[in-house]
Amino acid sequence: MAVDMSGEEHIEAPVQKVWEALNDAAVLKACIPGCESLEKVSDTELNAIVSLKIGPIKARFNGEVELTNLKPPHSYTIQGEGKGGIAGFAKGGADVELTANGTGTVLSYTARADVGGKIAQLGGRLIQSTSKKLAAEFFSNLNKQVSG
Repeated sequence: MAVDMSGEEHIEAPVQKVWEALNDAAVLKACIPGCESLEKVSDTELNAIVSLKIGPIKARFNGEVELTNLKPPHSYTIQGEGKGGIAGFAKGGADVELTANGTGTVLSYTARADVGGKIAQLGGRLIQSTSKKLAAEFFSNLNKQVSG
């Protein structure tokens, strides 16, 4: 079951500062909804543990996050895959692009999420709305971290 989404976030901070935040494990951990731990394995690889409630199912995902297509400080692709045991799995990625806009930055993203297992049985509408809510929450949290 796949979900595609896109959006943009206007951040009152220069492109370089937003770029640094997007590459900082501590900032990412604070921004990812339900993130319990995020550890840097290398400059482009991280290990994560994320707990989420999707409808009636509460799942704890163990996974890996990888940063690819790096074009500092303008764009990259962030992708991850998590296994949630009996609940199933989730994997997804987002192409993130930063564009200067006056003194601020416009962050635009195109994301795709795939879920399987028990979670996928919850139905498309719930998965779609949850995915979109989580993506919006992540970028809104990032905005607060960087412009705050």
